[in-house]
Amino acid sequence: MLGRIRGMMDSLRPSERKIAEIVLKRPHAVVTASVAEVAREADVSQPTVVRFCRSIGCSGYQDFKLRLAQDLATGTPFVDADLMPDDPVAEVAAKVIGRAISAFSRMRNQLNAENLSRAVDILAAARRIEIYGFGASGIVAQDAQNKFFRLGVPVIAHSDVHVQAMAASILGSDGAVIAISHTGRTRELLRSVDLALDGGASVVAITSGGSPLAERATVPLLVDVDEDTSIYTPRTSRLSHLAVIDVLQVAVALRQGTALGENLARVKRPLRERRMTERV
Repeated sequence: MLGRIRGMMDSLRPSERKIAEIVLKRPHAVVTASVAEVAREADVSQPTVVRFCRSIGCSGYQDFKLRLAQDLATGTPFVDADLMPDDPVAEVAAKVIGRAISAFSRMRNQLNAENLSRAVDILAAARRIEIYGFGASGIVAQDAQNKFFRLGVPVIAHSDVHVQAMAASILGSDGAVIAISHTGRTRELLRSVDLALDGGASVVAITSGGSPLAERATVPLLVDVDEDTSIYTPRTSRLSHLAVIDVLQVAVALRQGTALGENLARVKRPLRERRMTERV
């Protein structure tokens, strides 16, 4: 929740930004505060507080407080740890892994079960799946292709701007797109998503809440990670997106029933044939 608010600061109204600043500064106090107390401290009206909650994807103030409390409860001692040049390697490992654990824990609690189910329905029924992403998200897209093709589903990942746009324009109504972006604001990706939607395809987006990509998607899967990818190389956001891909692929695989075992057996056979036999 805190990561989502930070990521949405520029898109909030000035009055809503005042509330956001209070939440980011004293999140534990906000959890126990009434809507009137928050409004008074931010010098805004109570309806503005409710509007702020809805702007960041909550149904109201109580829903916002519940999600914030869950977010704070699942934090780890490493969540705000910063790496320093003189950190011992063991401490670097603890901080990096700790951040990943914290991100996974928050993501597990924030993923919308109904949207996950809808996304699986779309992917399981699709004649063809295309996966779009750039940079680190392009690497996640390649991983998704590697996982989904094992199920016998026609799937391809596109990370080239021109190829992606052309493919999106001819995908059609029986196709599905998985669009991956931490910021959800890359113009080229949004253009490809618009082209796919114009052709009748469904779009499952793995992105941050309140982003243009989330607003466009047929089904948004919101993964709010406190990571500024405009400065740092994507790490926890990339790992979180990979985990969501795993969830989707496993769920689609389970939908296939007995056909799954046959597909996986055929995929594994040529791999076994290329391995050297063990020494006797």
